[in-house]
Amino acid sequence: MAIKNVGVVGGGLMGSGIAQTAAQSGYNVLLAEVNQELLDKGMQRVHGAWEMLANKGKITEAQAEEYRGRIRGTLDMQEFADRDLVIEAIIENLDEKRTLFRTLDGIVQSGAILASNTSSLPIIEMAAVTNRQERVAGIHFFNPAPVMKLVEIVLTIATSDETVNDLRAFAQSLGKTPIVAKDTAGFVVNFLLIPYMLSAIRMYENGLATMEDIDTGMKLGCGYPMGPFELLDYVGLDTTLYAAEAIYKEYPDPAYAPPTLLRRMVQAGRYGKKNGKGFYAGAEK
Repeated sequence: MAIKNVGVVGGGLMGSGIAQTAAQSGYNVLLAEVNQELLDKGMQRVHGAWEMLANKGKITEAQAEEYRGRIRGTLDMQEFADRDLVIEAIIENLDEKRTLFRTLDGIVQSGAILASNTSSLPIIEMAAVTNRQERVAGIHFFNPAPVMKLVEIVLTIATSDETVNDLRAFAQSLGKTPIVAKDTAGFVVNFLLIPYMLSAIRMYENGLATMEDIDTGMKLGCGYPMGPFELLDYVGLDTTLYAAEAIYKEYPDPAYAPPTLLRRMVQAGRYGKKNGKGFYAGAEK
């Protein structure tokens, strides 16, 4: 089916970024949140991004106005009935996602795709509560969604080839490069990235090197644009912890076990750049 109307549930950093990208690419976008305050923040984030791009001369004011006309917000999930594709971008909690997918399945038109932006949770457990398992998949964007070029398309044992092809074409229409992964914890990127970041935390935790020297070593020694602690602050310590726990649950290998320091920092409310408190003071890096 041709995708024209896109729905995004969740107006946080990822959800608003996905909605912004889709609207810029010509799609009619509906962004949903659970309350007016969160919806206003999400919409302000999208409009603020276009205002900034216009001020920098990256887009014209006419383009910004055109983009604004393609997106609107809602608190009413019933408005998703006409969507061709709905992307879930809510909290990384499987029970919450399953509840949402069950609700969407009863609202969204038959044949539409339901996709999750989860970074590590099993897609099949969301698909299982629907009557359209062949039209459920993962579509994992990377932060910031309008900038990062990669999208992971995640297929379950029930996902149809048509669904994968539709999502691949959708991702390409956004200017992204899609890769396809099976529905295993961590998919491709996080399966490789999480143990790298956890190893860096263990090195620091055990006093083997400072955070700054570890970051410098990986940037200058391996050519990485960010060191692991800069990346942890950027991705989010809470997000990293959730992803590590999900992968460790499926693959009980010590490499995926979250270090105590990571748990303690999340328990202390140090999430990284998203709330200004991370490994670096003020998470300014």
